[in-house]
This record gives sequence, C-alpha cells and structure tokens, in this order.
Amino acid sequence: MENRDFPIGVFDSGIGGLTVVRQIHSLMPNESIIYLGDTARVPYGTKAPETIIRFACEDAQFLMDQKVKAIVVACNTASAWALRELERRFALPVCGVITPGAETALIVSRNKRIGVIGTTATILSQAYTYAMKDRLQKIQVYSQACPLLVPLVEEGWLMHPITLKVLEEYLTPIVIEQIDTLILGCTHYPLLKRAIQQVIPTLASQPIELIDSAESCAQHLRRRLTDLDLLTSSAQLGTITPFFTDETPNFKRISSRFLGRKLPSATRVQLREYLL
Repeated sequence: MENRDFPIGVFDSGIGGLTVVRQIHSLMPNESIIYLGDTARVPYGTKAPETIIRFACEDAQFLMDQKVKAIVVACNTASAWALRELERRFALPVCGVITPGAETALIVSRNKRIGVIGTTATILSQAYTYAMKDRLQKIQVYSQACPLLVPLVEEGWLMHPITLKVLEEYLTPIVIEQIDTLILGCTHYPLLKRAIQQVIPTLASQPIELIDSAESCAQHLRRRLTDLDLLTSSAQLGTITPFFTDETPNFKRISSRFLGRKLPSATRVQLREYLL
C-alpha cells in the first residue's frame, strides 16, 4: 500500500506516552513516529468522559493532519473512554493500550486473579475488567486508583522512600487478594517497575508478574500493521518527531527520562477544536 511508509501517530495527555513510543521504536526501529503530548490539558484522568472523548478526537485529528498510517492512543484514560469513538470517526487503524495489556495479563496469569493500577478515570471506567471478562468470564479483577503516582514519577522520585510508602499503601488492598499478575495501567508506571518489584515481596506470599501496557501495545501494533500490510519498507532508522501543546521548565529532562534517550527537538502546537 502506498501509505505503508507514512509515520505512526501516537498521542497521550502528556509525556507518559513516550514510554509507548520507546517500546514501538525498540520493536520496530525502522518505523517513523509522530508523537503528540497534550501537556497543556494534562491530566485527562481527572476529566469527565465527555471531555476526554473531545480531547482525544482533537489529538487524533492533529495526527491525521500529519498524514499518519495508524493512531496509537497511548493514554490509558483516553483508551478507556474514547477508543470506540475514535474508531468510528477516523478511517485508519486505531490502537489503544488497554486491550493488549488485558490480553497479555490473561495469558500470563496462572490463578486468574489479576490486579490493575491506574488513574482514577481509568479505574472508574472498568475498561480493563470489561476487556478481560469479555475473554474469560471467570477472571477475578482487583483494581486500585493511584492518583499520587504520576506526580511522583514526574518529580523523578522513582525510588524515593515516600514513593515506596505510597506504593505500599496502594498495593496492599489488591495484593491481599492473592493476585499473581499486576497490570501497570498508566504510561507513567513502567518507570516504577523497580520500586514496585521492591515493595511487592514485603506484601505478597507469591511472585507477582508485572504487565507493562506500553510493551503489550507495541507488540499488538506490530501484529496489526503486519496483518494490514502496513509495515514500512524503509531500511533506514525511523525518526521520532514530538509535538506538545505546552512546555514546563523541566520539560526536556522529564521527557527524556520517559523516552530513554535525549528528546528530539519538539514543536509547540495549538489544537483545533473538534465538534462531536
């Protein structure tokens, strides 16, 4: 297809979706990626569903204007509330992070008791629960909203004693349910893997597998592009082109932490209103 060499579009409410970009680039290094972080309106996790849907459509329209071949909704909150609307409104492949994470958890879990941590809006949506129960009705899902984790990650307190204590408070109610698998249902949370792995043994009587929704999403995207014959024919290393709706004083340092490398030069943009 003539558009197979178009870039992949990825959007998130802020900079957390760069963990998804990192995984996509690692898995498909020849693919070029355009990233949009709606940093002027972050977080989406505290917004009403109608607002989340409108913001997501505006993000997707911006990526459409950049002539992308697929859209990845890297934001768990937007995936939970807006994915179906995006699929209905935009005529190209749209992938979220929830279904891939849910499917991976079902494969990994031995006792089918699975925990989910995420933003308040993601947890309220029960999107992970629905995604797993659609595939396996007898699954037991235990969810926990963790609103303090995003600011701790952006502060860089990845192994700070306060972060470890907050994780202990959040994880205790679901770990005591004998889960053997935990979905990291926010794009910020992969940066807390080491901290979570340190806290869990003090709370659990058995090992708990961590499911990185960013990694699962990248794998799902590759399968989808392969099935649609949309993998790039380029043999060159793909580029990463970031756009953001706002910047903060520590923006480049924080963004580079999520991407795992120096952030390419970013462009600040203003999104057009999208009428639902």
